[in-house]
Amino acid sequence: MKLIKNGLVYTMTKDVPEKVDILIDGSKIVKVEANIACESEWEVIDASGMNVFPGFIDAHSHLGMQESSIGFEGNDTNEATDPLTPHLRGMDGINPMDITFKEAALGGVTCVGTGPGSANVVGGTFCAIKTVGHRIDDMLIKEGVAMKCAFGENPKRVYKDKSNFSRMSTAAKLRELLLKTKEYDEKKQRAKGDISKMPKWDMKLEAMLPVLHKEMPLKAHAHQANDIFTAIRIAKEFDVKMTLEHVTDGALIAEELALETDFKLAVGPSLHSRSKFECKNLDFEAPVALSNAGIPISIITDAPVVPQQYLPMCAGLAVQAGMKPIEALKAITIHPARHLGIEDRVGSIEIGKDADIVIVKGSPFEILDTVSMVFVNGEFVKE
Repeated sequence: MKLIKNGLVYTMTKDVPEKVDILIDGSKIVKVEANIACESEWEVIDASGMNVFPGFIDAHSHLGMQESSIGFEGNDTNEATDPLTPHLRGMDGINPMDITFKEAALGGVTCVGTGPGSANVVGGTFCAIKTVGHRIDDMLIKEGVAMKCAFGENPKRVYKDKSNFSRMSTAAKLRELLLKTKEYDEKKQRAKGDISKMPKWDMKLEAMLPVLHKEMPLKAHAHQANDIFTAIRIAKEFDVKMTLEHVTDGALIAEELALETDFKLAVGPSLHSRSKFECKNLDFEAPVALSNAGIPISIITDAPVVPQQYLPMCAGLAVQAGMKPIEALKAITIHPARHLGIEDRVGSIEIGKDADIVIVKGSPFEILDTVSMVFVNGEFVKE
């Protein structure tokens, strides 16, 4: 048993911190209350004068998909051979032995949603993982948290030499895949298990069935306003779940997006150059405007675009730009947990949840303040 005492705890179940202790049994939080009486055999962590947070979470990363200090050999982010690859699984491309995992964990980022990039119209599945471990199977919180899809410049650029690829083509290819999946599903249902009547097995369409059945959202890469609205249009047309990723033009359409309550937003990365035209409005105004419009956003790094350990700093820069501090904190804890559908495990300090805890001398938003201790599944993360 471990007992974290005397800290100011941001449980994320309330908007104000509390003076409570946290009791950990193995990998789980078993008690959160003031003045827990300590037993002699327990390990005590004194957090006096420090702030205590749930582990920070990035809803949109490519951690482990693109290894550091290496080029093509370590880059498995995009399978740029076919614009439709829903049968690919991000977890098959992750290298958890890369140094970026340790850097992320020591920076307080204990969980990420990671997976394929945005080269393809449909790229494959994201998974939610812890940032500590040697084998991805043991780090997995949930496989298939989302099916990556992409709108805008990236599919156009990747396939421009193979075909005249337009935004219309991107939308049409996604529609075609969804229609084929619907037809495939109807044939399977009509067959009622009769092998002789079943459609020919199709790996791509099988991978899309959880999307069609609303068991898995599409994770839609969309920076520009028109692409965001195209993504929403298609999701409504086929009655599928969808999260909106990047939302760089969010400040321009905050009022409209506030009405689209079925779509969770992952906003960013806001801390990088305007590397392409669809990012011309890139700044921290997007997370500020969307949050101030009442939308429960997640702030993201898109690592390695922004190194994973700087997720809290990105939240701090959003605060500097005008975001409320408690909303910025939610944007790297409970909101991304809900975005990924893993809020039953992580995102807040509550009884029964994973003991992912970050103890900070000062504020995680401040560059000069330091992360003192990090626990993942109740275990201290060592340098």
